This record gives sequence, structure tokens and C-alpha cells, in this order.
Amino acid sequence: MAEYVKFEDFKKLDIRIAKVLKVEEHPNADKLYVLTITTGESEKTIVAGIRQHYKPEELTGRSIVIIDNLEPAVIRGVASNGMLLATKDGQSLAILVPEREIKIGSPVS
Repeated sequence: MAEYVKFEDFKKLDIRIAKVLKVEEHPNADKLYVLTITTGESEKTIVAGIRQHYKPEELTGRSIVIIDNLEPAVIRGVASNGMLLATKDGQSLAILVPEREIKIGSPVS
């Protein structure tokens, strides 16, 4: 059974829609991409372990769901300033995306 999270803690997460501007292979890891994204207000870099599931051209220009206020981390030498949200079922992975066109930077609630 999953551990419960208080609603007040959930509200601390800044989950929003971002757009992928650029996708690069991580220089130090064969399963990671370095994504340049925009939230409409700023550009940032996030590192995501989705390289085995997506080609760069499948991600570039796409709207995705991110956690925008995750504490920055250095992942195998590259700074990551957020987290892309995805789901995995066995070997299949799918990134979370809005079901229709929505303004970049829109909050997810």
C-alpha cells in the first residue's frame, strides 16, 4: 500500500505544462537525455531517463508535464532543474502529456 501524502504537501509541488525545445544525448549515460524546456517564463534543463523509449524528434516541440520546483540535482555531471513525469508498465514507458493544446506554463491541478 502506498504511503499517504497530506494535501498541504501535494500543494507544494509546482506541476505544469512545459514545451521541449531541444533534446541531446547525455554525455555520460546511455539511458539519459538532456532536455531543454520552456515553461513560457523561463528555459531550463532537465535530465530524463527516457532515451531507450523515445527518439529526439519524437520529443522536440512536444508539450509535457513537469514538476517545476523540484530541488536541482546533478545527474552524472549534468544539472537537472525539474522532472518530467512518465509512467512505466513493464518495458513500456509513456511520458505524461496534455490531451489537447494548452498554454505552455499552465499549472496542473
